[in-house]
Formats: sequence, C-alpha cells, structure tokens
Amino acid sequence: MTKEERIEIRVSSKDKKMFKLAQKLSGDKTFSNFIVRIVKNHAEDIIAKNNKILISDRDRQLFFDSVFSDTKPNQNLINAAKRFKSKKT
Repeated sequence: MTKEERIEIRVSSKDKKMFKLAQKLSGDKTFSNFIVRIVKNHAEDIIAKNNKILISDRDRQLFFDSVFSDTKPNQNLINAAKRFKSKKT
C-alpha cells in the first residue's frame, strides 16, 4: 500500500509529550505509525458500532428519511401508537 496522503494537525506540547510516551510504551517504531494505528483502530470501532445500529445503506436511508421527513404517520402507525398507549395505562 502506497502512502499518498498527508495529514497535519496541531496539538499542545503537553499532548505531544503524552503521545510520544504512549508511542514508546506501545512498541511502535515510529511516531507516525503509532498515530496512524491508534486513529485507524478508533475509526474502525466507530464505523463498526455505527454499522451495528444501521446495518445497511438501505436501512440507514430509510431511517434518516423517516426521522427527517415532513410526512405524517399513516393510519397503521397511528393505530399502533394508540394500542401501545392503551397498554401503558
């Protein structure tokens, strides 16, 4: 895999010292490898959690369309809500 992209970030000197210490403790040979590994692992975890909630692109699209659309609920949904409310009381 070729490395074609570059990311630049600014951090406080305190954070950089902490990151460097963590890199040494982790055994990563370079600071760049350490940062990429940590960020990549965290990004993969975030994506995996998201994918567990919204399994497919189709499901994701249906969910967001339902939440953010201006459409009114159909009669089946209204009836289901009434049944749910009547069982709660």
